[in-house]
Amino acid sequence: MLAYVFWHRPRVEVGGDAYESAHLAFHRSLARTPPVGLRGSLAFRLADAPWLEGAGAGYEDWYMLADFTALGVFNEAAVGRGHRSTHDQIARRFGAGTGGLYGLIEGEAPLHPMAAGTRSAATWVARPPGATRRGLGELLGDGMDPQRASLWRRQLVLGPAPEFCLLGSEASAGVAATRLPSGWSARTLQREVIFGG
Repeated sequence: MLAYVFWHRPRVEVGGDAYESAHLAFHRSLARTPPVGLRGSLAFRLADAPWLEGAGAGYEDWYMLADFTALGVFNEAAVGRGHRSTHDQIARRFGAGTGGLYGLIEGEAPLHPMAAGTRSAATWVARPPGATRRGLGELLGDGMDPQRASLWRRQLVLGPAPEFCLLGSEASAGVAATRLPSGWSARTLQREVIFGG
């Protein structure tokens, strides 16, 4: 299972309500007619979108994909027949964005519907450049409930987001500051569901 994760925000002069409405229309379009290999999508409102240039609020989208082939299909379908008008509506209001491609290491991918307004946490873990202890990443899920949480590792570098992500209602012992080696960092972002698949 792969997840294309995309962080974005509107241009400053664009109203937040218009941008969010266009954003939701795009997710609904994908849910009505999903491209082959798309297992679902989630959209979250963030009080802080740290991977985007400049400080401030933004959005975080998770597009759940079966495999790398599904990524290619999704890339074409998102701007193709059936989704182009909703994609173009949000693209006209788009201000900044960055993304990452993550692979599921452990736990359950969040494929079940989530009600709008639900709170969710994502803990992002970065290792220092040049660190050789790559295997430590697989231990970050220690203590998590695999039925209610999941651990992801970046597969392709598409932007500045960290290498690992732990999704769940709370951070596990595996990402505690006392557990991480020197130079590693963990940052938990609280997110609000606006589209839950």
